[in-house]
Amino acid sequence: MKSIGIVRQLDKVGRVVIPQEIRSQLNMKNGIDSFEIFMDGEYVILKKHQPTCIFCDSLLNTVNYEEHNVCKNCIEKLYQMKDI
Repeated sequence: MKSIGIVRQLDKVGRVVIPQEIRSQLNMKNGIDSFEIFMDGEYVILKKHQPTCIFCDSLLNTVNYEEHNVCKNCIEKLYQMKDI
């Protein structure tokens, strides 16, 4: 893990600001993108969240439908099942 020399304090309610330089490198948009949070021993790891299909876990060609991500392949399979 590479240190980039940035230190941030927690505010009174436990929040920390991710520096703009890091958000820009990850091409993240405020109010749109989100992070996944992991623990590894004493480390807290933030990873840019990549929405995956709720059915097959694919990252490819996902669309958001009623707060769930569904890939186009699964949409096609669901469409084919409508007559069953």
